[in-house]
Amino acid sequence: MDPIALKLVGEDIIVQALREDITFEDVSTASVCPEARAAEVQLIAKADGVIAGLDVFARTFALLDPATRVEATVADGDEVAAGQRLATVYGDARVLLSGERVALNFLQRMSGIATYTRRMAAALEGTSTVLVDTRKTTPCLRVFEKAAVAIGGGRNHRYNLSTAVMLKDNHIDAAGGVAAAVAAARAHASFTCTVEAECENLDMAREAVEAGADIIMLDNMSHDDMAAAIALIDGRAKTECSGNVDASNIRALADLGVDYISSGALTHSAPILDLSLKHLRMVGEPAAEVVR
Repeated sequence: MDPIALKLVGEDIIVQALREDITFEDVSTASVCPEARAAEVQLIAKADGVIAGLDVFARTFALLDPATRVEATVADGDEVAAGQRLATVYGDARVLLSGERVALNFLQRMSGIATYTRRMAAALEGTSTVLVDTRKTTPCLRVFEKAAVAIGGGRNHRYNLSTAVMLKDNHIDAAGGVAAAVAAARAHASFTCTVEAECENLDMAREAVEAGADIIMLDNMSHDDMAAAIALIDGRAKTECSGNVDASNIRALADLGVDYISSGALTHSAPILDLSLKHLRMVGEPAAEVVR
């Protein structure tokens, strides 16, 4: 992910996760490793998928001890196979043991999202439709989860409420209609903000395009109604399909000629990619069998 975002935003998240896991002492590690000892441990894939978040994984250990070193044999975005050795982590055994769970939690979550995104994006190959994520992210983990979507081959929708105007059903109700909501957004928001209107039927889509919305979201509309809406809009605004999108129906939506398809499932329903740290050994002792 972006190294500046990782430093300014990501490090605080990682530290909070470490503090959640260690309130005053890692009792297990302190019991078996009362003093610093040089060690190494292997990162192993236990399932096929797409790896994402190696920098977050490495930073977790580095925040416990900057001397920790991760030597990866793969890069973010690479497809990995069950049983494959992905990296070796070198450092104080106490750091490797205490940071293991938090580092893996981030890496498994991000890799799971990247894996699911890659599957969804593959269904759009040969079309001009762009797959994008949503704000349906785990609280406080958005910076990592949106980075994982990008690594998996998707694109990011707005990052948060401050980066673009999206007029959803309740905004439209509060304003008194689509046209009024678009006009209010134009009057208030910076000229640099795009204005997107969520539409649930053809009448709303017509009102949105006539009001000058930049993007019109066709939300939970039937296939036929979306086709009619796209024809009605006729290039006067970008179009986005949303609502219960998954790998089973995404291609049929793309074949409508929509510009963007947004899917909350990329972040809220992606299973983790099973990964493990195994074969820890103290440096200078006989090595365990290496997994390749």
